[in-house]
Amino acid sequence: MRRTIPWATALVIASALTATACGGPLGSGGTEGNKLEVFSWWTSGSEATALDALVTQFKKDNPGTQVKNGAVSGGGGSNAQQVLQTRLAGGNPPDTWQAHPGKAISELIDNRLALDVTDVYEANKWKSVMPKAMVDAMSKNGRVYGVLTGVHRGNVLWFNKAVLAKAGVKVGKSMNWQGFNQAIQKLQDKDIRPLCLGDKDIFASAEVLENLLVGRLGADGWNKLVDGKTPWSDPKVRAGVKDYMQLLGKANDDHSAMTWDQAVKLMADGGCGFNTMGDWAYGELLKYGKADGKDFGYVAFPGADNTFVAVGDAFVASAATKNPTLVNKWLASVGSKESQLAFNKAKGSTPVRTDVDVSSLGAYQQAAAKTFRTGTLVNTLVHGQATSPQFQQAFFDAINQLNTDNDIGAFAKTLDAAAKE
Repeated sequence: MRRTIPWATALVIASALTATACGGPLGSGGTEGNKLEVFSWWTSGSEATALDALVTQFKKDNPGTQVKNGAVSGGGGSNAQQVLQTRLAGGNPPDTWQAHPGKAISELIDNRLALDVTDVYEANKWKSVMPKAMVDAMSKNGRVYGVLTGVHRGNVLWFNKAVLAKAGVKVGKSMNWQGFNQAIQKLQDKDIRPLCLGDKDIFASAEVLENLLVGRLGADGWNKLVDGKTPWSDPKVRAGVKDYMQLLGKANDDHSAMTWDQAVKLMADGGCGFNTMGDWAYGELLKYGKADGKDFGYVAFPGADNTFVAVGDAFVASAATKNPTLVNKWLASVGSKESQLAFNKAKGSTPVRTDVDVSSLGAYQQAAAKTFRTGTLVNTLVHGQATSPQFQQAFFDAINQLNTDNDIGAFAKTLDAAAKE
């Protein structure tokens, strides 16, 4: 997944254009009047439904407005990022776009590309109903620059109940490493493929490794790894990478030709026993007509029952928008109780607002919401919250190489070097 314009380079170029544009911010970005361009990578079945829920609520809140859906499909978001980079570098940003909190938004803030939306938070009194850690992940110097649509849990292990029953596998409320390995063996004994994987876009296999390492190292160990305090050459990390390589061998042979949602459907249709993917898979499973607790089940990925790998999705407002008032109305609508409930119900995620009644959500989402509110939160590397975009790309490149040469030593050496840059 090589990008034609490095993310950091695009930000620097766009920042320079913003700073030197005659009369202040760029005049060519976004739309005017009652029109708003919303840019994202939400194009799969459940994603499109969730995005439509946001747009519908926004139009209800603001009659007469028009929304241009600028969604770009493919690449697990990388295709959209590439288009966004080009538009930023060319001085033609959308009015508002999807971004992950943490390091990704920090670079937008540092390069003066995102609008300060603190006033929206204060007007709606959101800081009292949103976890401080999540707000801080979109802030700098006490000012806020993004609004979360919800929070996904990345470390989920999904399974097809009928397939596991056929192999004599029983799963309780959680699964440890021993139980997972025993389940894999029982599936193989019945000539059933243990794992469905679709890593045509490398983030999917990267997510397998992330979930393995979080389970193996624990929350504190994971934080030390992504913060650069523990090297990738550490024996425990290398052991986790070895586990990853072994698990990859349990996947469908055509995994590199499949997308993540195709792999979820393969599992749903009985093509394997397990699938590990963030809980955006939940929305897809429901979209396929599968019943929670009847057709499919789920546990936290082994070793991390009370750890919630947070994958937040937010919208930022362009500093170059021609219509900041309308963009702020969009963000206010995104953060409303109505939007938070409707969006997350379709998407499979958890409302970031702690005052949203989740009793109407599915059983999985209610359980995830409880862990989000009471468990240990850690940031995702795969989705750009734990490290810089440059290291995230180095991680993807290293996994691509690892999947080809199976060289754990080279993988660790590459990432240790990238962590020092």
